[in-house]
Amino acid sequence: MNMKHKIAKVDVHLVSYPIIKNFQDATRKVETIGYTIVRLTTDDGIEGFGVTYHEVGGEATKELILKNMNPRLIGRDPFETEVIWQDFFCYLRGIGRKGLMFCALSAVDIALWDLKGKILNQPLYKILGGSNNKIPVYASGGWTSYSDEELVVEVKEMVDSGYNLVKFKVGVDCGRNINRDVLRVEKVRDAVGPDIGIMLDANNCWDAATGIQFANKVKHCNIIFLEEPVFADDIPGLSRFKKGTDMPLATGEHEYTKYGVRDLVLSEAADVVQTDCTRTGGITESLKIAAITQAWNLKFAPHAMENIHIHLVSACYNALFLERLLMFEEITALIYRDCPVPDKGYMYIPDKPGLGLTLNMDFIKEKEE
Repeated sequence: MNMKHKIAKVDVHLVSYPIIKNFQDATRKVETIGYTIVRLTTDDGIEGFGVTYHEVGGEATKELILKNMNPRLIGRDPFETEVIWQDFFCYLRGIGRKGLMFCALSAVDIALWDLKGKILNQPLYKILGGSNNKIPVYASGGWTSYSDEELVVEVKEMVDSGYNLVKFKVGVDCGRNINRDVLRVEKVRDAVGPDIGIMLDANNCWDAATGIQFANKVKHCNIIFLEEPVFADDIPGLSRFKKGTDMPLATGEHEYTKYGVRDLVLSEAADVVQTDCTRTGGITESLKIAAITQAWNLKFAPHAMENIHIHLVSACYNALFLERLLMFEEITALIYRDCPVPDKGYMYIPDKPGLGLTLNMDFIKEKEE
């Protein structure tokens, strides 16, 4: 086997998808969603790809990869993921240790790991040390812009399609009416019965005191966790929330790198860590984040991008499940050819090399910005 592979070409594609429905959470309205796709091709024609988000700022991410990262990738050995990651971390530290810079690094790193799997002809989860290819997944939707009736209908549709775990939004009226939120949670619990697991997402909308009030008002509904009850960067506020209620606290989707997660756990500001490897530094950094959660005996439950995170969840013994954002279902089905879909609350990892996914380049080129 030829193990002297070198990266010979870097391509970046932006694909966006307009949101026609009224998708509003407690703090923002979603108008577009999309993918930034990085393709790395070796000198012998093997291609790996990685992704990150393209909702706001994808154009800047693309330019950063092509203008600044591309020259430092050409000629590199794709197996040197740790060395390449640290090189970019140092090279780009002056322009961002969070945000778009790390989205760019994440997509590149995931592409390198996909390449490693394809070169070795092994699924990524096996390279990472996993063995289980059947992973639980929950449905995520239920916007605050929905009427109570619309919310109940959507959650019941999740259950009817096979999910036994669901998550929906709280923080109606921009978080100013927790009694209405309590009523909505009670209506959903009554509609789905006692055996369906319910999670709630407040999308950063409250201060700690309000979050505590809400959590204690809905605890009788048997909630698995409340996500981001306060602003994600308000780590002291998250810590105060945990001290005021026994409802498990989930957070981390807006956190970056092992250093951010270190601060969360040292501040006792999370029970469930929800980082997203397409933002926080790719597979390389996510393995270190998962190790931190294990060292503090916390749960790991990555945010969204279920077709990427499925490999990490398989390899991490403290990982709970995958999250499937319903609003991404259409574009995900178009971006990939024959990608896995949930079956009775589980997803199955394809027995294919690397990520096990095939890009639909016809669609990507047709829709590329």
